Amino acid sequence: MNQALLDKIEAEQIRQDPKSFNVGDTVRVHTKVVEGDKERIQIFTGVVMGRRGHGLNSTFTVRRISYGEGVERVFPTHSPRIDKIEVERHGQVRRAKLTYLRNRLGKGATLVREKGAVNAPAAKK
Repeated sequence: MNQALLDKIEAEQIRQDPKSFNVGDTVRVHTKVVEGDKERIQIFTGVVMGRRGHGLNSTFTVRRISYGEGVERVFPTHSPRIDKIEVERHGQVRRAKLTYLRNRLGKGATLVREKGAVNAPAAKK
């Protein structure tokens, strides 16, 4: 298929108001959930563990601790099911993927150094 044709089709579906967030940020993702004929907004709050892809195929992974159990969810960046993305806190990390958070328990599982904080306590094992 012609690449120009694919780009034209994708341009219609790409989100026009991209939210800028990075790995390590704590975000609130507002997703639209359809139950029968009703539609409601559900919020998933957690730390962005990684981003992948580009263009229409880009996704990001958010992790949170729910009832003592780690829950990860992958969201397509340009999905029409995502209502909005709010950044609660900017994090400062030195990795592109935060897979090491999977091995941590308690507060250490969500502890990412806050951006701009001087002498912030480092995460402990």
